[in-house]
Amino acid sequence: MKWITRERPKIDRLACPWLIRRFIDAQADIIYVPETQVRDLAEKLQATPFDIPEVEFSHYEDRCTFDYFLQKYDLKDPALQTMALVIRGADTDDHSISSQSAGLWAISAGLAFNIKDDYDLLQKGMVLYDALYSWAKHLQQEKHTQNPTENLLIQVFRKYLAEQKKESKKIPEWALQLKETIQDQIDTNLTLNLTAISEELNVHPAYLSRQFSKYFDNLSFGDYIRKLRIDKSIHLLHHTSHSLSEIAYLTGFSDHSHFTRLFKKHTGQNPSAYKKDIKKGKKDTKG
Repeated sequence: MKWITRERPKIDRLACPWLIRRFIDAQADIIYVPETQVRDLAEKLQATPFDIPEVEFSHYEDRCTFDYFLQKYDLKDPALQTMALVIRGADTDDHSISSQSAGLWAISAGLAFNIKDDYDLLQKGMVLYDALYSWAKHLQQEKHTQNPTENLLIQVFRKYLAEQKKESKKIPEWALQLKETIQDQIDTNLTLNLTAISEELNVHPAYLSRQFSKYFDNLSFGDYIRKLRIDKSIHLLHHTSHSLSEIAYLTGFSDHSHFTRLFKKHTGQNPSAYKKDIKKGKKDTKG
């Protein structure tokens, strides 16, 4: 297959060729020409034009050409759908669509500025979009650094535990308030309030509560939030050295026993046994 589009690609005219070669036709020829020549050369070379006005493979309303390729070829890979949001935001200058869109635009503009040969630019673009696909497929939950707020709360919590070991007195009121504050503030995206969400979405809370499970793993709102907390605790067990008590606090559980009970319900193991299995697995891997 031959595909032809405008010269000097940045977003769609790199993303679409990447998509074609990775998911549609690995041997596809991609041709870049001045915009005024696209239609004439498309007919002469029997190539399919894309990302120009008034052709099939183009923008539709707020969707970009990459979106149309996904629709046309029925590509439903969730990672591609995630990429589509990033690409659409970068290509349409609406960076509110995805937090990664601004970065993709900046890198793409810089590549086009530095590399004057379109076909060399395409080769670099293939590497760029391979990386974006890997992120979308495997790394969306990874963070470069630990949340600094979590580190601060951990420090406060450790100091509090140390003081409690020195003193066997009744827990002071300030400590109880601190505990509530930590639980309220640790991770706002895991302590969402159904009523507040209903107001933001302009949907009645009773309706939202009834409909929620249809779109969120057949779980109620509360069960879904608890599942997210357990998922985060598993991530922390794998990627940090926090104690189980610290992880319980960081994932918003009321106390260690509550955390243990729900963790076992979701995983079939209590957290301590799960942590031992992780350590054992790492030792076996080294061996």
